[in-house]
Amino acid sequence: MAVIGCGLIGSSVIRAARASGAVGSVAVGDASEAHRSEIAALGYADLVTGNMAEAVGNADLVVFAVPVLAMGPAAAAAAAAMKPGATVTDVGSVKVSVAEALRAALPDTVHLVPGHPIAGTEQSGPAAGFAELFRGRWVILTPEANDQPDYQDAVGRLSDFWTALGAQVDTMDAAHHDLVLAVTSHLPHLIAYNIVGTAADMEEVTRAEVMKYSAGGFRDFTRIAASDPTMWRDIFLANKDAVLEILGRFTEDLQALSRAIRWGEGDKLFDLFSRTRDIRRGIVAAGQESAEPNFGRDRAGPAEAPKP
Repeated sequence: MAVIGCGLIGSSVIRAARASGAVGSVAVGDASEAHRSEIAALGYADLVTGNMAEAVGNADLVVFAVPVLAMGPAAAAAAAAMKPGATVTDVGSVKVSVAEALRAALPDTVHLVPGHPIAGTEQSGPAAGFAELFRGRWVILTPEANDQPDYQDAVGRLSDFWTALGAQVDTMDAAHHDLVLAVTSHLPHLIAYNIVGTAADMEEVTRAEVMKYSAGGFRDFTRIAASDPTMWRDIFLANKDAVLEILGRFTEDLQALSRAIRWGEGDKLFDLFSRTRDIRRGIVAAGQESAEPNFGRDRAGPAEAPKP
């Protein structure tokens, strides 16, 4: 396996694959010299290089784990060296534009199966990964419209790979994925970034009382807003149509909520809060509650020993 870009997700893929025995050797390509030094010190890769073509040369599976706007350039840098018949996937939170960028850069001799593991923390960097990150989480694959047996075999192998890492696998259309993630992930992050920014602006007015008396709800927003800024900048730009569509719907609903507060419509507020509480209970019942903030944080030491 070759992993191109080794931050939280990329390093977690390697750790989980090592722990499960899903791969033999692992190569890492990363443009950051600091990341490469850290990866080498952690000891979970057999080859660490800044040359993407060198990283993918012997790989049966190539995983692109760079920010979504960097997917195309990273694939272009690696494309010429890819083994014919290799399976190529990604971990990006946007699928339509990423799939287009990857397909434009990759040779026709490889099998592109875009993917997205719905897992993560607010941490970033090679040391932030841990093998349990994908356990019980969903991975969405958005295969191309290709009914050739060898391509379908590649989709099956990739699904088996993620299952071996402890994930649940589903497939869907790329455009549908982008709309769903705009609701469940992208808009919540946008709201978090905005409310924390508003609080920061209020800090001077309230003389530090916002930060001093921050309650659990605000702390949850700050955790989300601590996510990698490069990654999220790219996500919003790459999925702008779906995000703007959902943001418009959210704005309309927010205005309706504002009217209910203004006019003292307690029944409307109670009904909404009851419905949203039921949704929360459903998420917990489905096993999709987030891991504890420090879960896996002590797993940043040496990774599992390489498979012989």
